[in-house]
Amino acid sequence: MLIDFFYTLRSAKLPVSVKEYLTLLEALQADVVGPNSDGAYGLDDFYYLSRTALVKDEKHYDKFDRAFAAYFKGVEMLADFTKEVPLDWLRKTLEREFTAEEKAKIEKMGWDELMETLKKRFEEQKDRHEGGNKWIGTGGTSPFGHGGYNPQGVRIGGAGKNKSAVKVWDQRAYKDYDDSQELGTRNIKIALRRLRKFAREGHEEELDLDDTIHSTAANAGYLDIKMRPERHNNVKVLLLMDVGGTMDEHIQRVEELFSAVKTEFKHLEFYYFHNCVYDFMWKNNRRRFSEKFATWDIIRKYNKDYKLIFVGDATMSPYEILQPGGSVEYNNEEAGAEWMQRLTHAFPKFAWINPEPQGVWQYRQSIAVIQQLVSHRMYPLTLRGLEDAMRMLSK
Repeated sequence: MLIDFFYTLRSAKLPVSVKEYLTLLEALQADVVGPNSDGAYGLDDFYYLSRTALVKDEKHYDKFDRAFAAYFKGVEMLADFTKEVPLDWLRKTLEREFTAEEKAKIEKMGWDELMETLKKRFEEQKDRHEGGNKWIGTGGTSPFGHGGYNPQGVRIGGAGKNKSAVKVWDQRAYKDYDDSQELGTRNIKIALRRLRKFAREGHEEELDLDDTIHSTAANAGYLDIKMRPERHNNVKVLLLMDVGGTMDEHIQRVEELFSAVKTEFKHLEFYYFHNCVYDFMWKNNRRRFSEKFATWDIIRKYNKDYKLIFVGDATMSPYEILQPGGSVEYNNEEAGAEWMQRLTHAFPKFAWINPEPQGVWQYRQSIAVIQQLVSHRMYPLTLRGLEDAMRMLSK
């Protein structure tokens, strides 16, 4: 059985070696994980043991999770992050499609009313509901729950479908972008090279052939070697990348861009954020709540000669940008727009790269808001868009 499991991991492009596979077998033979009270071996125990033995870098955890789930036919492995809300309330048994007329009749509450009403629902609700328009449940038009439709609500559990939630009651695990991703095309790297500027700096480590020939000729043929400082790429890039949620649709293209950026720019610093920048960012998505980097510290740490590049689809509720407490993950004290303005003021050379097709930008209110905050320096993640962005940043 485990031989097929091993090949499943390899087909998922995980760097799993035979030696690591043998280590897993040795651990099983040594009863590192034992049977439970029923005498059976738990799948959760095997999951953690196999991940420990086979995966050596946290950036591959997400690939491992998907391969493991696929092999064991979708067995749930993740902890329950919604246990404060009774799971029975969130059990979806109906998949309902709403007509355009039905959707048009549903009115938005507004931020304050939405938050106050949610608080009341938790105080009043005692049972599971489905297909309704008031209670926390599934399959209806209520602004609380999942699996239905509401133009502006709080998604509790479940998967996002309409991209209209202003808050998400669910702890989600994001994955770092893989900087070893093989590029599908060299054009991304070529486009990025428009930003590179070379300057003579450092020690005399490079032979100046032209000057040596000229000086030797002028010196009656006596060799006169001339040296010059080695050329270095002195462009500095601060890369801020949106991760998770709607960005999952663009993982491959963003990974290609990330890999190209790491190749082309020697002076590169990068951080992650979700949807909009707030008071902290992070470098490792597995530890995003335990290893935070204050945005104020990032602004103070890097000089204004850094080129600031945002990468994100800018697809979110406008409240996440304009409203204190608008973040879907926590109650931010200051609106995301405030932090966007501070960043663009600190780094005058900035641009936003959007992987979302440019044809849908006009239909997303949040994209229009972000475009205003970045002075309309938003470019699509296309060859032409990258070339235009690099040309603008190099001025």
